Amino acid sequence: MTLRYSINRILFILGVMLSFSVLNAQDAAVLDQGKSLFTANCAACHAKNMKDDLTGPALGGVQGRWEGRESLLNEWIRNSQKVIASGDEYAVNLYNTWNKVMMNNFPNLDDAQIGAILSYVDYVYTTGPWPPKATTAADAPVAAAPKRDNTPLYTGLLVILAILALILARIIANLNQIAAVQEGEEPAPRKTLVEILTSKGVVAFVLFALVVFGGYTTVNNAISLNRQQNYSPEQPIKFSHATHAGLQKIDCNYCHDGARRSKHSVIPAANTCMNCHRAIKKGSEYGTAEITKIFASAAYDPSTDTYYDPSAKSPQEIEDLYKTWIADNYVKDNDLTGIDSEGEEEVEAQWEGIVGSLTTEVKESVYGPIPWVRVHNLPDHAYFNHAQHVTVGNLECQTCHGPVEEMELLYQYSPLSMGWCINCHRQTEVEFTGNDYYQSYHKYHEEIKSGERQKVTVEEIGGLECQKCHY
Repeated sequence: MTLRYSINRILFILGVMLSFSVLNAQDAAVLDQGKSLFTANCAACHAKNMKDDLTGPALGGVQGRWEGRESLLNEWIRNSQKVIASGDEYAVNLYNTWNKVMMNNFPNLDDAQIGAILSYVDYVYTTGPWPPKATTAADAPVAAAPKRDNTPLYTGLLVILAILALILARIIANLNQIAAVQEGEEPAPRKTLVEILTSKGVVAFVLFALVVFGGYTTVNNAISLNRQQNYSPEQPIKFSHATHAGLQKIDCNYCHDGARRSKHSVIPAANTCMNCHRAIKKGSEYGTAEITKIFASAAYDPSTDTYYDPSAKSPQEIEDLYKTWIADNYVKDNDLTGIDSEGEEEVEAQWEGIVGSLTTEVKESVYGPIPWVRVHNLPDHAYFNHAQHVTVGNLECQTCHGPVEEMELLYQYSPLSMGWCINCHRQTEVEFTGNDYYQSYHKYHEEIKSGERQKVTVEEIGGLECQKCHY
């Protein structure tokens, strides 16, 4: 069994290598475009492995299901309701099978762009992730060295030194008195402990120690400014990355769209959440309790599947709207004919949770941006560009943020210190092959081509220059 598995594994790897080697630059460009378009338009509802059902069906083999009607498939993607209205049997059956959940329309996609998406879908379904990439040490998260707390050691040493200083002071005083007696002089009166502790020498030493300790503490706290490893604040909505990124396999770049095209990764707006939760109205763990917060922030009425104008409704009307929604679901879930006393308590508790989560001292209405608590926050003097790392460097989010797909409550995984970043730049190999961003490094390309050089690290292209990260 082991030998057979090894042979099959080798054949699979050879097949992947062969399929990759026969891809020319044009094919690779099409797949790159398809991946980008899929992430931007399709990843919210369709699993990115193309094999699992999500909000929408698995896309693997979709062209085979529309064989002979490719043009109709393109029209379906642009406007599915139009195809359904035409009476096409397959389209109608598909719509009914998925509980008449309306597919988003993409009228701006032309045939070439749709073809790129379908090529990417087919490649991932039949071959594997695109682009194929071997895992290297540079891809793995840079583990933070365990930080040892030396405070007890320093405190103990300080106490010992203080005791030794007192003993030494007493010894010196005794020796001075003995020497005075031997010389026939009148010995000076011995100083009391209080006099010793308040002497100029002791006071000067204490002041010096306080200056050194204060300077050390100030510098150390400045270095750690806004960096709190393992910091995990409670959020206004119990959003689970383990459910969304792990179980549902939603691409990080779908919600955090800015990560691939700007400095900031951006916190997704409630409208992004609504792309899925207009169809998924109840959570698997919390029922209506958490998802209703999204509806309230987006001014969405889940009972009628419509958005409303929050300025046209009084606070009481908005409260009644969501209490009715919560109560109706409670009755339905518990197979009741009407709300009972326990249900009334649950409705009140959920509404209080909505108000407490979505309102602040400066925001009195539940409608509006969700007041998420920031987890990662570098100081202003440090410059970090997400697009430089995600798009140019092709780094996975987990490299810095850790196994987000396993986190129920997000926490700061890495130390985000200057030393941690520098070590990463020293170790991380730059992907020169096929990356247009690095075409200007002619010398390195020639050295790689001649075999003189095997790799180029971020350090070698200026990754340790001060001005790259500090203004």
